[in-house]
Amino acid sequence: MFPPCRSRSQKQTNKQKKKKTVACEGKCVSLSCAWGLIKVIKANYGRTDRTTCARSVPAHQTSNMNCFRGTSLHTITCLSRCDGRKSCSVPAVNSVFSDPCAGTYKYLDVDYVCVRKAKRTVACEGKSVSLRCVLGLIKVIKANYGRTDRTTCARSVPAHQTSNMNCFRRTSLHTMSTRCDGRKSCSVPAVNSVFSDPCAGTYKYLDVDYVCVRKGTF
Repeated sequence: MFPPCRSRSQKQTNKQKKKKTVACEGKCVSLSCAWGLIKVIKANYGRTDRTTCARSVPAHQTSNMNCFRGTSLHTITCLSRCDGRKSCSVPAVNSVFSDPCAGTYKYLDVDYVCVRKAKRTVACEGKSVSLRCVLGLIKVIKANYGRTDRTTCARSVPAHQTSNMNCFRRTSLHTMSTRCDGRKSCSVPAVNSVFSDPCAGTYKYLDVDYVCVRKGTF
């Protein structure tokens, strides 16, 4: 659970396809969509210049301009669950992102777009999901190869193979995005050889949410 957000520090462009928001360390980024749902494109908790969030900060705390937290995007999209929501707020603090560069005063820099309601597709283990966009290109928002309920893909399956409802493959989104993002259509098999087995003995399924977006929003 995230610590409470104390205040907002927002630098955001309006009425554009891509929005940008920045929060200095200790404050919060706030993402919102008047229409559609949030899809985070880029995120970094660290520092890449000397001017952002530098007012009244000692020079030695802004000199490192090569400060990156490689898991920032994952934290924003998955742990904070911003993707697919109308709004969300995430604190720019070490307890959420971990400290990528001790002694540097950091900031959280996020690019996102507002997209249409997501489409959902599910494939039982051994079969394939098929994603397709008549207009625009595929952008995967959520994905999991595993099991989170007892009813999906459960017909004629022994009860002990559907009892584990806490079966997640954390790299599912990355796998789907790599194979499908930016394409008009794609097909991905729901098999262990593609995703690896997150829970042996459980009959799994691949559950994917995606949207169709304009070219240039990746």
